[in-house]
Amino acid sequence: MRLGLHALGIAAGSDRAIIEAVSKAAEHGGFATLWAGEHVVMVDQSTSRYPYADDGQIAVPADADWLDPWIALSFAAAATTTIGISTGVLLLPEHNPVIVAKQAASLDKLSGGRLTLGIGIGWSREEFEALGVPFKRRSARTAEYVDAMRTIWHHDVASFGGEFVNFTSIRVNPKPVRDRRIPIVLGGNSDAALRRVAEWGDGWYGFNLSDTDEVARCTSLIRGMCRGTGRDPGRLRLAVALREPRPRDVRPLAEMGIDELVLVASPPPDPADVPRFIAELAAEWTPTLD
Repeated sequence: MRLGLHALGIAAGSDRAIIEAVSKAAEHGGFATLWAGEHVVMVDQSTSRYPYADDGQIAVPADADWLDPWIALSFAAAATTTIGISTGVLLLPEHNPVIVAKQAASLDKLSGGRLTLGIGIGWSREEFEALGVPFKRRSARTAEYVDAMRTIWHHDVASFGGEFVNFTSIRVNPKPVRDRRIPIVLGGNSDAALRRVAEWGDGWYGFNLSDTDEVARCTSLIRGMCRGTGRDPGRLRLAVALREPRPRDVRPLAEMGIDELVLVASPPPDPADVPRFIAELAAEWTPTLD
């Protein structure tokens, strides 16, 4: 099992020097992937329930700096050579899929094929309203956007006709590095989210899960749903972030077939302190992966 780090883009993690220091130290320390999430819009008073906390409230203050993940990960990729980079997650239905297809392929090319595209359908009605995107049917919109993006990546001249996306005989370059595909992992811990993983995702990023029992429930559902759709669950990439991870969780997670444990951690505000911050994480966690 690999070790990922979700630490870039927010608050101290939005500083250029911190991004560079964290990225280099994480690569040197044996981390597999750098993750960066997204919110275009935050509001002071939200009536939308945050699905990854028991109290329904997101822990990030509304006035915190939160970088666009494409830009944050571009800086991370430029500072490194081998570590994977992943959006965790990009709120796909808030974006034009033709533009996202180009952005993702561009970053994949510049990083040498290191990109995983983590996506979600979103949960903040206020954010969708601010962007002028319908909140209803965002799951169907997301599925069609992914289909359209994969069409763009695969074909030199692409056409697509759907409910939300339509284009005819367009060229969108560059193409992704790895056989014209970028792995798409889906966020979300609900049964509906897990069904999307089983039906058309390349993997799952379970975020802020309460414990290994919840991971077991979710992975069991994914595998059962895969069998129901005729897909091989062994081909999915499974990454999880636990609310309060402990080194003793590694063995049961590995036995469940989890590919990557993602640590969610806020980096220190001083770049000089970052190497020790990463070294301490690596010292605590990498021995448990052997």
